[in-house]
Amino acid sequence: MKLPYPSITLLFFFSLIRYLPSLVSSQPCQRSCGTLPIKYPFGSGPGCGDPRFQQFVTCNDQKLTLTTHTGCYPITDIDYMNQVIYLTDPSMSTCACTQPSKGFGLDWNAPFSFHEDNVFTLLDCSIASSPIYKSSTFNGDNSSAVVPLCDKNGVAICSYLYSCRAISTLNLPISTCCVYAPVDLGPSFDMDLQKLQCSSYSGFYSFSGQEYNPENWKYGIALKYKFNVYNDYPGTCANCEKSNGACGYGGAYNSFICNCPSEANTTTDCFFESTFNNAQRLLPWKTGTRLTGALTLILVWVML
Repeated sequence: MKLPYPSITLLFFFSLIRYLPSLVSSQPCQRSCGTLPIKYPFGSGPGCGDPRFQQFVTCNDQKLTLTTHTGCYPITDIDYMNQVIYLTDPSMSTCACTQPSKGFGLDWNAPFSFHEDNVFTLLDCSIASSPIYKSSTFNGDNSSAVVPLCDKNGVAICSYLYSCRAISTLNLPISTCCVYAPVDLGPSFDMDLQKLQCSSYSGFYSFSGQEYNPENWKYGIALKYKFNVYNDYPGTCANCEKSNGACGYGGAYNSFICNCPSEANTTTDCFFESTFNNAQRLLPWKTGTRLTGALTLILVWVML
């Protein structure tokens, strides 16, 4: 059998081979990490999600973790609608347990910021040496008093925390407690307890409707994130997810890719798979040999 346009067919064949490597990848990006669903901008590993987030949020042993220069922190929940992640600090003091801590900080290039609901409370601070206290002179006389650089409205919060059994047994004076707002953490977003001369800290982001009961407060840290400078959800990623794909990146410039369930990467979406899967029913070969077998048939047909 002679083909009327063999050169065109050969051109098609070699073009298909040329683009084949761009369709094949390693294990597809996971859609969950443990019990937490993973969606853009987060990813389960390199090449998944947004590259700006990948170095800070990782999934290891089915545990989603935020890593900063101050340590590793388990992520307990993600509010994708409001773009907030919630995490815990294993060294943080709560109403149930008090322990020494180094503090918490965000890397200067991390794509996160503190949520306005965060409340940080410094515990067991040195009145004599901590920089959160300063000496002020009143009414022009020589009398002075130690005035904490803390939120005055936070005195009640300190009282509730110091009433917890784990903290009350330490017999600490209430004056060693300071409610420290995130805005006071400075441009480096760092809370260095060693420099602040405080032995520990507590953080929470909700009273859970029980302001007077610190045992039921939601302890942890809430961080906000943005997709980009305009905070627009990428349209290419939305189309990818609609086709059951996972948004990722690849190449020298971290260009967008859509990772499909069949372990293939595309630059658009995974809708092509439905057509490919229908053809697969007629040619039920193994996943690793489907495309190779198809190309072999084309080559034999061309050479006849």
